[in-house]
Amino acid sequence: MKAIWNSKVIAQSDETIVIENNHYFPHESLNKAFFKPSKTKSVCPWKGTASYYTVDVEGKENKDAAWFYPEVSELAKGIKNYVAFWKGVQIED
Repeated sequence: MKAIWNSKVIAQSDETIVIENNHYFPHESLNKAFFKPSKTKSVCPWKGTASYYTVDVEGKENKDAAWFYPEVSELAKGIKNYVAFWKGVQIED
C-alpha cells in the first residue's frame, strides 16, 4: 500500500493494518522528510490519545494529515507504532 500526497509517496508498506476503514502504516514505512510533528491531540474512546503529524511536500503543508497513538489501549495494541492518514492523502494499492 502507498500513501500519496501532492504527487509524492509519503509512506509505503505491505504490512498495513486496516481499522475503521483506515490503513495504518508502520512508522518505519514513512518517508520522514515529509513529516513534521504537530501539537494537536485528540482522544478515541477505545484507542487512546492520538498525536498528529503535518505532511509537508515541496513546501505545501497538509496540517495534521497523519495520526498515531504513542500509547495505545489494550484493545488497540495492534496499531502501536503505526500511522494513519486523512485530509486528502490518497491510499493506493
